[in-house]
Amino acid sequence: MRVIAGKARRLRLATLDGPDVRPTTDKIKETLFNMLNIHIPGARFLDIFAGSGGIGIEALSRGAKECVFIERDRRCHAIILGNLQHCHMEEDAELLKTDFMAGLRELDRRGEPFDIIFMDPPYQHDLEQKALEFLDGSSLIGPDTIVVAEASISTVIDDSAFSRLQVEREKIYKSNKHVFLGMRE
Repeated sequence: MRVIAGKARRLRLATLDGPDVRPTTDKIKETLFNMLNIHIPGARFLDIFAGSGGIGIEALSRGAKECVFIERDRRCHAIILGNLQHCHMEEDAELLKTDFMAGLRELDRRGEPFDIIFMDPPYQHDLEQKALEFLDGSSLIGPDTIVVAEASISTVIDDSAFSRLQVEREKIYKSNKHVFLGMRE
């Protein structure tokens, strides 16, 4: 896994090994960031279920002003810190070592919306819906916030459960997809 573009371009990132680890491939990451490209410079970025931190680090490399990572796994936490140091980005990042709901609650208390929120939870546990329901009622989204959920291809996000967020589009790949949500008009 590597940083594709920006100030840390071509730097290799560490990741965990194992059957439960599925880092976003370079091709899918490139497609995602091509879709988000105009929104990245100067953005406040939130990476939920951050894993090795590859998505948030890519955002920082491309000009996001800050990124908050939420990751509960201590091994992943150490890898994110190492990757941030390797890319010289630790000053622009905050890492919350906690469960995603506790992290979201902590950030909600601060009352500062994010420009882009990305999540890549473990598949087939309905965590996307749970996180989105919380975000829908939180201070973490503003009128121009873009929320992206990476999910298995079979995941259905029910936006009828949300009062403010709605699904705007889906980008489908071979075995997964990105679901883009924004504010209802």
